[in-house]
Formats: sequence, structure tokens, C-alpha cells
Amino acid sequence: MTTTPSPLSPPRPFGRALCAMVTPFTQSCELDLPAAQKLAAHLVDNGCDGLVLNGTTGESPTTSDEEKTALVRAVVEAVGDRATVVAGVGSASTAHTVALARAAERAGADGLLVVTPYYSRPPQAAVEAHFRTVADATALPVMLYDIPGRTGTRIEVATMLRLAEHERIVAVKDCAYDLLGSTKVIGGTSLAYYSGSEELNLPLYAVGGAGYVSTVANVAPRELRAVLDAHDAGAPADAARLNQLTLPLTELMMASGLPGAVTAKALLEYPVRAPLQEAGPEEVAHLRAARDALRAG
Repeated sequence: MTTTPSPLSPPRPFGRALCAMVTPFTQSCELDLPAAQKLAAHLVDNGCDGLVLNGTTGESPTTSDEEKTALVRAVVEAVGDRATVVAGVGSASTAHTVALARAAERAGADGLLVVTPYYSRPPQAAVEAHFRTVADATALPVMLYDIPGRTGTRIEVATMLRLAEHERIVAVKDCAYDLLGSTKVIGGTSLAYYSGSEELNLPLYAVGGAGYVSTVANVAPRELRAVLDAHDAGAPADAARLNQLTLPLTELMMASGLPGAVTAKALLEYPVRAPLQEAGPEEVAHLRAARDALRAG
């Protein structure tokens, strides 16, 4: 049975400030584990209390199963118990997702990010069965990833309410752009809702969300966390002001027509794998200017 959390103290099974971490590659596009460990430690040192690996920003469609597992193992080694490590294991196949989930568990992940199966666009009963099967496959807590703009299929509110009854389904990365639906689920379950869309970080947090899973946090971890800190300190005007300061960089990184992995890696100076292509010089210059302006306050 689920319980209704107080909006003032929502469940936070993976922390508040989570980074959807890029996957560093060498200049020849090989997996760069030392760079991943260095980046992970830097992010934790600068305010991230959780790291989400092998997600959209982590270019999971272009990394092998072996690379995914190696990345989880390396990052767990780098951050220890200073941050939670959530492994993205979603795929279009239930059997493959289960295999990835079990590999992530063996590699030391603290939790699993499971996206709605894509391309086949299964009906809601099949979506629910998929998530339950994956949640039953390991002992790890599960964060559902609701991003219909990429998968073609929404996790409907009624489905979410049923899935909340599963003891290991504890959180949602919310990229559905439906604040009304999300607020209904927050109010009726114990699911921890994490914003996956930076422009909604503060609005979702204000109605009982748990925090965020952010691509922008790769390059501005302190600045994004400061918004939540101000809100928790009882200073909503400060939170709103700090949130406004993040918006120019957020817009360039997430709404410019370039994938978030491309913009984040442009600022971190890591290559991307095809079919993604590097940002152009003019785009990089704009990104750097926005990042520098945010840091300057």
C-alpha cells in the first residue's frame, strides 16, 4: 500500500540534485573510464548527490552492454557512498532490459532508470507489465522514465498509480510536460518525482517534487542546486531569482535544436558518437558565454 507524502517532505530515495551524466569518450571515441571517474567526482564535489548513467545524455543508444556495465562499475568506485549511482537500463526489449538491470546490480548500482519501451508503442497494460517485470528482476529500487516525446508512449496517470504499488518502483524521472498529471500522482502516491526538464525543476519541486535529474548539471551543478537550497531555506523569491539566472544556459543547452549530450559535451570538451555530431564553433561560443554569465551570477 502506498502512502501520501507531505508536500513539505517528499520522499527522496536517490537524493535531490541528480546529474544525467555524459559518457566521456576519448578523441577516438573509445570509452574513457578515467575521465568518467574524474567527472563523477567533480560533480559530487560540486553539489550532486546522485548520478544517472547510461541515459539519454549518456548516449546509451551508442554504447555497448559491456561499456554500460564498465561505466557503472568505474563511477561507483569513484564516488563510493558520497552519492547514489542510478544506472539507465531501458531498451525496447523487456528481456534485454532485465539483462541490463541485472548487470547494473552486479556492477554496484544503487538504483535503475527504466524508460518506457520505445518504437513498438505498447498499450498501457504492456507498459505496466514491462515495468513490473524489470522491477521483479533485481533487488534495486526503480526510477521510471516518462518521456513520451522520445518513446512515443506516455505512462498514463492511472498506470503510474498502479505501478506505485510495487515495492521497488519508488521514483519517476518526469519529462512528460504535464504538471497537472504529475501533481496528481505526487499527491496520491509515495513516488518521488524528479524533474527531467530543467525549466520545470522549480515548479515541480514547489508542488512536492523530489528534485531533478539534469543534463545542465554537467556544467552548472552548483548553480542548479542553489535553486533547491533557497527553496528549502524558505526563500521562494531567492529560489525564483536563482532559477531565472539558469534559464539562458538551459535554453541554449536544451531547446536550441541540439541534443543535450551534444551541448553538454561541447562545454566539457568530449566528443560524441555518431549519429550525433559536434556543435559548431558559433554554437560553442554562445554556450560558453551563457555558462560564464551564469557562473558570474
